[in-house]
Amino acid sequence: MPGATPRYTPEFRAEAVRLVRSSPDKSIVQIATELGISDSSLHNWLKLSEIDAGQREGLTTEEREELRRLRKENKVLRQEREILKKRRGLLRPRGRESVSSYRLIDAEKATHPVSMLCRVLKVSRSGYYAWRDRPPSKRATEDAALTERIREIHHRSRGTYGYPRVHAELRALGVRCSRKRVARLMRKDGLQGCMRGPRRKHTTRQDPLAIPAPDLVERNFAAPALNRIWTADITYVSTDEGFLYLAFILDVYSRKVVGWSMASHLRSELVAAALEMALRRRNPPAGLIHHSDRGVQYTALSFGKKLEKAGILPSMGRVGSALDNAISESFVSTLKGEIGVNRYATRQAARASIFEFIESFYNRVRRHSSLGYLSPYEYEQATMEKAIVV
Repeated sequence: MPGATPRYTPEFRAEAVRLVRSSPDKSIVQIATELGISDSSLHNWLKLSEIDAGQREGLTTEEREELRRLRKENKVLRQEREILKKRRGLLRPRGRESVSSYRLIDAEKATHPVSMLCRVLKVSRSGYYAWRDRPPSKRATEDAALTERIREIHHRSRGTYGYPRVHAELRALGVRCSRKRVARLMRKDGLQGCMRGPRRKHTTRQDPLAIPAPDLVERNFAAPALNRIWTADITYVSTDEGFLYLAFILDVYSRKVVGWSMASHLRSELVAAALEMALRRRNPPAGLIHHSDRGVQYTALSFGKKLEKAGILPSMGRVGSALDNAISESFVSTLKGEIGVNRYATRQAARASIFEFIESFYNRVRRHSSLGYLSPYEYEQATMEKAIVV
């Protein structure tokens, strides 16, 4: 090939060295030019011949060949070990070991020679090529189509859905498949739901002089209908400008966020604004329970008067007890799992993100296992439709 470095046989190299030694009147550069080789190559051949003759220290030609052979063998052994490690990680259904091996070969053929992969995995090359050239089975084609739908659902959920919620979404779309199949395809495609974030910093400060309301819920978060129990709390999101605080109110029956407010402070006006939104949206009947912790915002006299005016009964769990306000804690974990991982430059950017999360995703789209994998909006709609039928 033009421009390629010539490969010289041992015989050629030996004759070139003899020519140098038998031509004392010629320089190495001159002889190299006559032979069409570089003078550096000829210098190197002379040096190696002296090593082989014992006239200079270094590895002889035989030793170099042995070292080259051992390095090649070592490389092959490392590759084989790597292949075997990946093979151990394969999920191999009984009777389908060969198919699993073929899939591994197909995935690794750009890294390792097919012949080596087949030898290590103990399958024939003809078997692999026959499998590769075979048209996809009906099941494989269906799996590919289903995987595409799973990707779309996972993307629309902002990467938060695990296989139970993805399966519920597929069922709602009229797609019939098992949970196990969805879990398998998501695992194969590297898709998973969002992980719960770290425990949050507490935003609760208790007024030692305030008299808290009794706990009317006592961890029994089961409401018989809409607007029977609301649960409230405060959380925060970090921004480069400082914290943005979010006060929110959830309807225990549907898990819907019925009221919220955001601000850069933790004054009682924050929770009052969330209550005002909830009252405007729901217009609840008298006797509704408003459950919160014993933070100063909720034990404030002004907030208590607002509840009283609306005919709402205050209920308060203990400070620092997540189980006493488990519904709110669950919402915060979900929020933090998506919003909390971002870093916002401004409070306004965080505000826009939280608004979109609550109103466009959490209330209307996100499926809840406690609601039979319906969204809060769907659950409330189903409840109202059922009431009309009755």
